[in-house]
Amino acid sequence: MRVLVVEDEEAIASALEKGLIKEGYAVDIAGDGLEAIEKASINNYDVVCLDLNLPRIDGLEVCRRLREDRFGGGIIMLTARSTIKERIEGLDMGADDYLVKPFAFSELKARIRAVTRREGGLREPVLNTRGLELDPNTNRVKRDGREIHLTPKEFSLLYYLARNEGRAVPQEELLEHIWDEHANPFTQTVKVHMNNLRRKLNEGFEEQLIETIRGKGYVL
Repeated sequence: MRVLVVEDEEAIASALEKGLIKEGYAVDIAGDGLEAIEKASINNYDVVCLDLNLPRIDGLEVCRRLREDRFGGGIIMLTARSTIKERIEGLDMGADDYLVKPFAFSELKARIRAVTRREGGLREPVLNTRGLELDPNTNRVKRDGREIHLTPKEFSLLYYLARNEGRAVPQEELLEHIWDEHANPFTQTVKVHMNNLRRKLNEGFEEQLIETIRGKGYVL
C-alpha cells in the first residue's frame, strides 16, 4: 500500500517515513501543499497523511482540492489544532480522520488501517484465499495452518497479489503500489523479493502459489 506523507517539518516527516516503511508501506514525502497536489495527481495513493500548517497551500485547501479532483483514497489530517470547530472544518473538507499532535505512531497505524477499510475495503482484517490466511494488522501469514515468516515488503507483495487473485499483475503495477516514487522501473528488486517470497511460501508444499506469466506479470 502506498502512502503520501505531507509534512514540512523534516524531522517529523523522516520519522513517519521510516516507521511506515518498516511496516511495509511504500512512502513518498511532500514538504508543502502544492507539492502534495502535484504528487497526488501523478501517483496512485491509498492514504494521504496531511499536516494542516503547510507552506504555499495549507492542508485544508489541499484536502479540498484532492476531493475536487476525485481523489478516492483516505485522508488523515495530522495537526496541533484540537478544537471541535477546527476538526469539523477538516472533516467537512473531505478528510476521513483527524489525529492531534503529538500522537503515538501505533495510533497512526491503526487509523491508516481503519481508513483503508472504509475506502473500498483495501485492507480487510483477515484475508483468506487458497489456503492462505493473511492478517494485515500483524503481517502474519499462515498456509494451511502453518505460520510463514515474511518481511513487511514480502507481506505487502503477497497481500496485493491475493487482493488481485487470478489476475496477472505487471511488475510496473507492483512497483507503483508497493515501492515509493524513487523505485527504478528497470530494477530487479521485484524479481528478487518475489523469488524470496516464493521460496518461503512453497517450502514443504507441492503446489506453487505464484505463477509468472511472461509479458504480463505475476498471478496468485
